[in-house]
Amino acid sequence: MKKSKSLVVVLILALILGAVPSSFGVQKVLAEKSTREQIKDKQKEKEQIKDKIDDQKEDIKDLKGDKRDLQDEMAEANERMLDAVANLVDIENQIKVKNQEIEDNLAALDAAIAREEKQKEDMEIRVRKMYERNSADYVTSLMSAGSLGKLLNLATWFERVETYDKDRLSDFERQHATIEQLEADLEQQKADLDDLHAQAEAERARVAGVLNTLVTKIDDYSDQISDAEKKALEYEAELKKNEEDLKALQKKLEEELRISREAAQGKWRSISDVTFTEADRKLLANIIYCEAGGEPYEGKLAVGAVVINRVLSSKFPDTVAGVIYAKSQFSPVASGRFELALATDKATSACYQAADEAMLGVTNVGVCVYFRTPIPGLVGINIGGHVFY
Repeated sequence: MKKSKSLVVVLILALILGAVPSSFGVQKVLAEKSTREQIKDKQKEKEQIKDKIDDQKEDIKDLKGDKRDLQDEMAEANERMLDAVANLVDIENQIKVKNQEIEDNLAALDAAIAREEKQKEDMEIRVRKMYERNSADYVTSLMSAGSLGKLLNLATWFERVETYDKDRLSDFERQHATIEQLEADLEQQKADLDDLHAQAEAERARVAGVLNTLVTKIDDYSDQISDAEKKALEYEAELKKNEEDLKALQKKLEEELRISREAAQGKWRSISDVTFTEADRKLLANIIYCEAGGEPYEGKLAVGAVVINRVLSSKFPDTVAGVIYAKSQFSPVASGRFELALATDKATSACYQAADEAMLGVTNVGVCVYFRTPIPGLVGINIGGHVFY
């Protein structure tokens, strides 16, 4: 009976091992990680996502603070803009006044020039007539006066004419001086007007430059904040997905615990009913090496005992190979690390000793059929870096 069962075990082992590359080289078995590793990875991923969300929130907070500072600066710039607009209005009013002054002065200049031309013409006529009459007429007129009274009147008249001519000449000189002053004033007013225009343009350019710079910065910060908030939403969605995955894994863990309880209460074969081969020994020693190579001997024995407990339980495959290669049970199998260890028989003497004891029925974890790194809320037998349940 034992020989027959041993033959069946060998055949099953051959079929399973035959499905694996004969070289046991570096090819990896594309299988899922164990629930233990998946929960561990998801919890780590969850913490990383939370850190990213916290960092993103800080970035958004900083960006919003910077934006508020810019908006305050913008408000101050708007105040300056209002002042600048008031200045521009004042400058424009000054320009209007200057333009009116220039127009008035131009009109006055035109009138002064016209008067000067008229005076000039009158003086030219007067001088010409005096020359035409000759200055001898003055003497002749005096000599021909019949009496002293006439002589005095005539002299007075000539004196008045001379005075009038001198006054007109003075008027002409003053008018000419006025024209020259008006021309000078006009030149200065035009220069002042040019300065006012330049000031107005400079003020417009300065305020526009400040506002454009601030608007550009605020737009840039708005874009950065929008991107950061978008990224934060992505992280939150990622976290939600992670939590959903974690819930699924927790649910799977609950299922494992249920199976573990049912296994403990279910049918178990006696260790004496199972025959192990040298191939089973090598498989068991190397899975112990992969799962607990760095653990103390008690940890190595505990892993070996879990594998043998599964072989004995009706809830799991009834061979070492079937248990080890079952889908999604041992992460080193899923990663390919187990194959590499098996190919060169990495198992240490302590791993083989633990395998030998486990195959004899020795167990330091009772009827536990699962193990993993400790997680909150999981109660079991803690040995080394694992909890057995």
